[in-house]
Amino acid sequence: MVIIATGIIGFSIWTYFQQRDVAYVDTNVLMENFSGMKIAKKDYEAKVTVWKNNVDSLMKSWEVELKTYEKERVSMTKKERQLKEELLRNKQQQLGNYQQAIQEKAMKEEQIATQSVVNQVNDYIKEYGKTHGYDFIYGANGTGNIVYANDAYDITQDVLEGLNKEYSN
Repeated sequence: MVIIATGIIGFSIWTYFQQRDVAYVDTNVLMENFSGMKIAKKDYEAKVTVWKNNVDSLMKSWEVELKTYEKERVSMTKKERQLKEELLRNKQQQLGNYQQAIQEKAMKEEQIATQSVVNQVNDYIKEYGKTHGYDFIYGANGTGNIVYANDAYDITQDVLEGLNKEYSN
């Protein structure tokens, strides 16, 4: 009796899932080819370039100041040397703190930009699924979520085209 009941339950579950419209998207392809992600990356890289140039400029200024000190050091009094060395150390420490703050800011900016794009993609896929009558749309990303799926269930290109079309409007 238990075997029959288990068989009936198993068959019912199998039948339930067989009647569902299921598809998947390759999330790596979406993220690499979505115009919104490309623009977000480009914007992020532009910001990073500005920040890097600013840090490089400050670093060069400090290096020039250090070289000037090294040249003039012999003509300075002991007190002047101590003050200048302390000033150089303080500037070096401030520069290090600034570099660290910029790195943290860059990481945070990247996370915010990426999450914003992920949210756009997820919202689009949710609406796409509702509009096209899907019960499930899985995301395959190469890390084992979906190890194998028949290509017939792959709607990545259709979703990507719609996503880019919606983004450009």
